[in-house]
Amino acid sequence: MASAAASTNLIESAKRAACRQAVANHFSPNFTYVGIGSGSTVAYVVEAIAELGPSVTGKMKFVPTGSGSTALIRNAGLSVLQVPDLLLEVGFHPESTDHQPIDIYFDGADEVDAELNCIKGGGACHFQEKLVSRLSKSFICVADSRKKVDRLLTNWTYVPVEVSPMGGEYVRRELLRLGSTDPKIRVSGPTFIRTITDNHNHIIDAPFPTLLLNSEADKLDPAKGLWTPDALLARIKKIFGVLEVGIFSGLNGPQVAQLSTDIEGVKPVKAYFGTPDGKVETLG
Repeated sequence: MASAAASTNLIESAKRAACRQAVANHFSPNFTYVGIGSGSTVAYVVEAIAELGPSVTGKMKFVPTGSGSTALIRNAGLSVLQVPDLLLEVGFHPESTDHQPIDIYFDGADEVDAELNCIKGGGACHFQEKLVSRLSKSFICVADSRKKVDRLLTNWTYVPVEVSPMGGEYVRRELLRLGSTDPKIRVSGPTFIRTITDNHNHIIDAPFPTLLLNSEADKLDPAKGLWTPDALLARIKKIFGVLEVGIFSGLNGPQVAQLSTDIEGVKPVKAYFGTPDGKVETLG
């Protein structure tokens, strides 16, 4: 029991170290809008930001990715601004090329591969996380070192897929056609009630074999279960009834800004991984 508690403390210390380093390296008092993701790790980001005090954060607005991060921001005494209100506040200018009003976005991940592709959605917030990410100039990922893998779906074995409740069984069958092994609608609690997202939808957890890297697209062979993150994301998004897929791949925010395209920029520009020995590893 004591060793389990010690292990938990090491993991939490690793998360805190990663978050504090990420904030120290990337947070600026000149920011106006800051995206705050979901999950336990991001609590340490908010902790580090709040410690800077109202003289730094008082004029900033913090954009959450769900009800959990909304509460986290409020409890830290920071100002919450939901995405719809953000978009109304910044306005719409057809001639503007700046489609990324959020200065920076901090969030965790369930897994991160060598190319900074991520699996997200274990907390059922990946639609709002992807929305905030594509509105951000840059996404900084924070995690403990267990989340760092060579290829996605190594330890984390399934892709979270948010679906319309009415279309859930249809989507599940289509995922089976794509080679997912036993995709299941997520349930929670002792009575196994279907998980309801903040968007009033269901989540299907769809297991797939370990993914290739996007740079290994020449090995792509869906018939053999060989998918790249980009290819599997695009294919699942085509299924009728799917709202969003928990694969964050493709371009990052700065790449989108440079290309001036309307393609989503959802990949992190850098990831910070806290290790049990107190050090912080980076990728990107």
